[in-house]
Amino acid sequence: MWPEDNVMVRAEKTGDADERSAIRSINEAAFGSQEEADLVDRLSTDGVVIVSLVAEVLEEIVGHILFSRMSIETAGGSVSAAALAPMAVLPEHQRRGIGGRLIRHGLNWLRGHGEQIVIVVGHPNYYPRFGFSSEKARSLESPFNQAAFMAMELSPGALDGVRGTVRYPAAFGI
Repeated sequence: MWPEDNVMVRAEKTGDADERSAIRSINEAAFGSQEEADLVDRLSTDGVVIVSLVAEVLEEIVGHILFSRMSIETAGGSVSAAALAPMAVLPEHQRRGIGGRLIRHGLNWLRGHGEQIVIVVGHPNYYPRFGFSSEKARSLESPFNQAAFMAMELSPGALDGVRGTVRYPAAFGI
């Protein structure tokens, strides 16, 4: 039995310095730099985090996912959306389903809290298995490669007729 069979996904304990340190370490290890860890810190400081979740295996934090507030600027006004970024798992725990559990748990949490649209920039062979689609994002302008820029409707039809430019939080530097 893999230890990953004992994965628990839960909300980050905000204000817990040890937990913040663990999340930072996970992002640094998974991405090989401080860039994503710094992004998590800036998003938190800016107050745009919708939800931050961690994955624990045998009470050790091994994964993290963050969703932040973003918008789609259309001719008719601003449409609220959630940005999935970043999602990280410690390298020694990757390819064991932990990232998928974080994503599914996060999407279910968002659905349960009335969110309707989620945007991700990620691997085109990975994120579609969770319902993300570059086709759904086709009417949205972004600075990203079209194949890697994907959207998902948490509520059927949420993107119907939505055409505009995505606006990420300032912390993304876009």
